[in-house]
Amino acid sequence: FSSFEAGGQNEPKAVFVVSTVLKGKTADIIKDIISLSRFQYCVVFTTIPHYIHLLANNVTGDLEGNPVFEQFEEKLCEWMGDMIYTAEVMHAPVVFSINEKSFSVGPMSRLIAGELASHPQAKNRRKSALNKASTVFIDRTLDLTGAVSHHGDSLVEKILSVLPQFPGHVTDVQVGMLELTYLKQTNDNKGILAPGCLAQNQSATARLLWETMLVAKQKEAVMEVRRQLVEAASKENLPIKLSLGRVTAEQLCSYVQLFRDSWGALESHSGVLQLGLAAAQALRHPALPCWDACLAFERLLLQALGDSDLAEVLKQLLPLIKSSEPGTGSDSSSGPGELSIDDLLVLLVYVYSMAQELPFVTLCKHAILHVKKARKSDYSMNTDVIFRHSSVSVCVSVGVSVPEELTVEHAHSALENVFETLRGVSHARDHLKHFSSVYSPSDGAHQATYRPLLKQVLEEIFHPDRRECPDVEHMSGGLTDLLKTGFSMFMKVTRPHPSDHPLLFLFLVGGVTPSELRLIREVVSTHKSGTQVVVMSTRLLRPSDVPHLLFSIDRLKPDIGV
Repeated sequence: FSSFEAGGQNEPKAVFVVSTVLKGKTADIIKDIISLSRFQYCVVFTTIPHYIHLLANNVTGDLEGNPVFEQFEEKLCEWMGDMIYTAEVMHAPVVFSINEKSFSVGPMSRLIAGELASHPQAKNRRKSALNKASTVFIDRTLDLTGAVSHHGDSLVEKILSVLPQFPGHVTDVQVGMLELTYLKQTNDNKGILAPGCLAQNQSATARLLWETMLVAKQKEAVMEVRRQLVEAASKENLPIKLSLGRVTAEQLCSYVQLFRDSWGALESHSGVLQLGLAAAQALRHPALPCWDACLAFERLLLQALGDSDLAEVLKQLLPLIKSSEPGTGSDSSSGPGELSIDDLLVLLVYVYSMAQELPFVTLCKHAILHVKKARKSDYSMNTDVIFRHSSVSVCVSVGVSVPEELTVEHAHSALENVFETLRGVSHARDHLKHFSSVYSPSDGAHQATYRPLLKQVLEEIFHPDRRECPDVEHMSGGLTDLLKTGFSMFMKVTRPHPSDHPLLFLFLVGGVTPSELRLIREVVSTHKSGTQVVVMSTRLLRPSDVPHLLFSIDRLKPDIGV
């Protein structure tokens, strides 16, 4: 859904289905598409009710009819070029024929689950629904360590991290299609080939391959990619040469190149070919050494946390800042394994989200001592370099409109804001009783380990004793639930539990990583609960997404297209 779409010459009707308010980016894209087409009849369905549109337009009172929808209908006719053409705007809510119980872990999730439990339409739906389910919302901010962790055994995480994203998208990436042609990449023909993508819904084989890549370990995933390419080539009687042993990027590319001489074969297996190219391009990407370096630092920091306070751990990162100047880093032509400023921000988030306490006074003391050892001018220059050569924008936090206006004073202010946010991250679980820690220190016999909050929550949900956990809050949707909650204090009344029903919707508010999807699958399989778990989230996360979401977005006034 973008401004580059358009209807055909002989297509007079169009139907738009959107899940956003009919303002901002959504309205702009609809306008662009209609302006490039020859529609005479447009219907727009939005999942957002009219009263939310009123709020988006700063109207707090109830009005007769649907004036916002009517105004948008007039705009549709205007964009079609004739006010006598037909336009309709309707609210079509996303509904399930399920009677769900809502649970939350975290303050943001509590707000969402509470709204879902008390919404009038949701109450009416639950009265007539035949099926039952549980819905558990979990705040991403309770465990950002899992969001920024680099895993050596996830092929999809590497694909998402190293391949360029589509403009305006937060999940899918661009897959280079040069291997399917005989073109040689030059500056003259750069960008003339439309990129491929990961979202393959036209082929059942490609969908199954994507699911395998998403939940399998890297070795298993690349072997399945090779198997599917070999099977596709065999079906088309292409001259494939089988090779055993380790799967390499060159091997996958050689299989893909067999299809470029047969347009029919290429079209029939385009989904598998695009996924195969994505795997090959990720495996040979020059940023992979930096990925391995970040993974190594994470393991070092994990063990160091148990031996010293956080300030001592962070001191180990200070020497890296000095070498992270222009010409270095994972996105440049530097040596293998060198870290960029953005990589250092990721490591800071990794540490702060795992540490339970933040000895900020001690940290300042070490930072001041470190600064005294260097000349003041060098410190100012390095602080300025941190932000001028970071892709994480600090313009929002320091009030600068363009990076060129950034001064040393602005950089110092931004650095203070960064650490203020990090301190907030370190206290995100302070209100939790059962899930307050994601870190297990070394006991002499075993190394320190990271205990994902998501795994802790699932193991608590599927525990055979059905224990009540104060951190998994049930959101009351009516008088019956309130009575159960109240009477349970005086008599044995069974309170709602997330494992009560055979279907569980697990919603990660803020994003989920491919490794966490595999973790969910493993935990559910281990407990053999018989519960079907459907995972939903706002986006697939890359480690580099988190610093952008934390430091370069005005969280009090986010851009939601309104």
